[in-house]
Amino acid sequence: MRRVVYAFGGIFIVIIVVGVGIKAKFGDGMRLEDRTTIPVFSGDVLETVADLEYPPGNIAVSQDGRVFFTLHPDGRPPTKVHELFDGEPVAYPNLEYQTETEGIPFFQSILAIRIDRHNRLWVLDFADFGQGNPRISAFDLGTNELVHTYDFPPDVAGLTSMLNDFQVSPEGDKIYIAETSPLLHHPALIIYDVTTQQSRRVLDSHESVLPENYLIQAPGRDMIIFGIYAMRVGVDSIALDRDGQWLYYGAVNSDTLYRIRSADLNDTSLSDEALGARVETFADKTLSDGLTTDLEGNVYLSDMEHSAIHRLNPEGKLTTLVQDKRLRWPDGFSFGPDGNLYVTCSSLQNVLFVSPDEMRAHAPYQIYRFNPGVRGIAGH
Repeated sequence: MRRVVYAFGGIFIVIIVVGVGIKAKFGDGMRLEDRTTIPVFSGDVLETVADLEYPPGNIAVSQDGRVFFTLHPDGRPPTKVHELFDGEPVAYPNLEYQTETEGIPFFQSILAIRIDRHNRLWVLDFADFGQGNPRISAFDLGTNELVHTYDFPPDVAGLTSMLNDFQVSPEGDKIYIAETSPLLHHPALIIYDVTTQQSRRVLDSHESVLPENYLIQAPGRDMIIFGIYAMRVGVDSIALDRDGQWLYYGAVNSDTLYRIRSADLNDTSLSDEALGARVETFADKTLSDGLTTDLEGNVYLSDMEHSAIHRLNPEGKLTTLVQDKRLRWPDGFSFGPDGNLYVTCSSLQNVLFVSPDEMRAHAPYQIYRFNPGVRGIAGH
């Protein structure tokens, strides 16, 4: 018996030592200075679009005003993709897609959705960090039928990958994906050619896609997992300009927004080294999650640390548009046809690594909208 006690005591000491070592190496970080400015609008401009039982992920609003959104996978929702009817979520395209169903395609882990200029809803499935089949699918919104699907091969999106967010080219023939790789920290961009149904992984572990040593300070919680591991997230924020010429992107834990010409990304003759040399530093940014652009060349950022939405003008100057405590981890963006900018609030500080009871205690979770004064392209 004494040997058993000694054995358990030794294991306990090892666990303590390992935990202390992890915390010492990975449990802290720098704190980015507050870059917010005096907001252009008061919080009164925020209009509630929906109150939800589970936290939302991304959102896409069609040219005719249909509102589609995901429920964040980390909220463990029973259904994944939804359309809003009279303020209530309805499973899209139907209930069968929301769970594994024999003989038909189904959704696994859905975060990002976009609507292209051909009225197709694209749905990106990271398949529980590559444990299943990472996939992208498209639904014709005129018929709500599946019209395109593609499974990414393991060398492009394998185990531990996370196909986080994406953008579709104006022509609808190229898709640019942020592969965050939050577990092993080998983030990259993925380019999918819709016409040839081929995909490529580029800028793997390039400095522009890697997280920096910044600690995320969401209101009410520093994002340190189990008190020992600071959450560091690679490339996530991603957006195309209105003409599809520039792709803007950055890591969540980064103070810099980068850009690269889509023509360079599409050039298969360029090596990763040559492609990396084409990357440009665009502007200083806050720690950010969602990203979108408008018709005047501005870039919008969601700022989870300061419950704020910012705009970068074409010269890279940052202006805070709205700051309000109701913006609990502002996440995904989509412009609507009426000029409103829709934003989901995933409130991840109340969702990640907490019990279901604690997550439910912070419900309802919201989707908001407001008019930023400049129009964008619906669905983006």
